[in-house]
Amino acid sequence: MEANYLEYIGYVASVIIAISMTMRSIVKFRWINLVGATLFSAYGFIIGSVPVGVLNGFIILVDLYYLHQIYGKKEVFEILEIAPDSRYLMRFLSFHNPDITKFFPDFSYEPDKNMKCYLTLRDMAVSGVFLAHTENVKELKVALDYVLPEYRDFKNGRFVYGQLYKKLAETGVEVVRVESSNSAFVKYLKKLGFTKAETGGFERYLC
Repeated sequence: MEANYLEYIGYVASVIIAISMTMRSIVKFRWINLVGATLFSAYGFIIGSVPVGVLNGFIILVDLYYLHQIYGKKEVFEILEIAPDSRYLMRFLSFHNPDITKFFPDFSYEPDKNMKCYLTLRDMAVSGVFLAHTENVKELKVALDYVLPEYRDFKNGRFVYGQLYKKLAETGVEVVRVESSNSAFVKYLKKLGFTKAETGGFERYLC
């Protein structure tokens, strides 16, 4: 019975590490890999396999080191406003369309002079795109808030919905609205302070 119990620990650790290898986000990869390596290290020492325990102990230290680097690094965030008909924007949206439609299944883009278009930059690397247009003077409707998989650690969202919306509030915008039925994106919105609106979408007041 004890042998079976230990075997299950090994299986679970293997599955967790395998799952970590499928993560496109480096942050998720490090956290999930850390859990798997911790289980595998414990498993190795319990069954008396010192090499397995030591090797995974080393992996734990590596994961912890890089997580410390990730969370301790002071990245430079910027927002770059671009023209609605920017060729780079059109190419970016086309290239990432399969992933974009997972979160915004009805999204399609046609250049509109009233559309506000921004690229979010992290250390000068493009990490996402934000598109919105004004419903009226005081309301902003988000058409797209897309972040590349490797940057989905909420830092982008905090920056966009912090710095950008502070600027928008200064122009008279009072509320931001967004529609989405994707559970992961809804979770993201709630983390950023959005609440359910009567219309069924989500909204956040800037004042």
